[in-house]
Amino acid sequence: MDDTNGQVVAGGNGKGNRLDQLYCPNDVLIDKETDSLIICDPWNQRVVRWSRRSGTTQGEILIDNISCRGLAMDDQRYLYISDIDKDEVRRYQIGDKNGTLVAGGNGKGIGLNQLDVPTYIFVDQQQTVYVSDNSNHRVMKWNKYAKEGIIVAGGQGYGNALTQLSYPRGLFVDTLGTIYVADSWNYRVMRWPKGAKQGTVIVGGNDFRIFYATTMEAIHTLDKKKKNPRFYAYLKIRERNIELGEQY
Repeated sequence: MDDTNGQVVAGGNGKGNRLDQLYCPNDVLIDKETDSLIICDPWNQRVVRWSRRSGTTQGEILIDNISCRGLAMDDQRYLYISDIDKDEVRRYQIGDKNGTLVAGGNGKGIGLNQLDVPTYIFVDQQQTVYVSDNSNHRVMKWNKYAKEGIIVAGGQGYGNALTQLSYPRGLFVDTLGTIYVADSWNYRVMRWPKGAKQGTVIVGGNDFRIFYATTMEAIHTLDKKKKNPRFYAYLKIRERNIELGEQY
């Protein structure tokens, strides 16, 4: 815990698709039984495993051709992976390439049997799957064998009210069923007790209005510019962020 320098345990050889490389890895978990890391390597469309043993120089592909965003593993070592192209979550036995559908899989949408860009996931001891349904601005709970999910946080559209989420990402669920979720575009972490209709901000959440005003200013100025509008919006937001002391 007192180390001041980290150690590279996977990748570190530049971005790429070789077995000794990763490309924008965005989730990782530890498989204690094999003493290895399982890594979501989305830009390479794969999930890979890297041994934690000394001398490991490359990983192995567990599953490929998947637009993975989130990983979880249950007590029985089933692996759960979210796929943002298929808008679904599947459960895999290690070595299985096809998996079993456990959430979504009915096309992109806002229905209770649908997801829209599922990102991070959490699985409890009953194999209940919680999904950050990113572009639907909600967290969904899918009980084992369920054909549709239950909205357990957000689901009231994009916004910063206590009943809302804006592009939720990482989440954790405790043994009481309380949900902790990173509400990314609201710059806050929220706690939603089981059955609650609204959440409580426990970290952050103070800078949303500044960011929103900055973004709107940039967007409203786009029609006056002949250059790439997205790039101009970025420059305007970046300029304001520097003025504010790099808060974002």
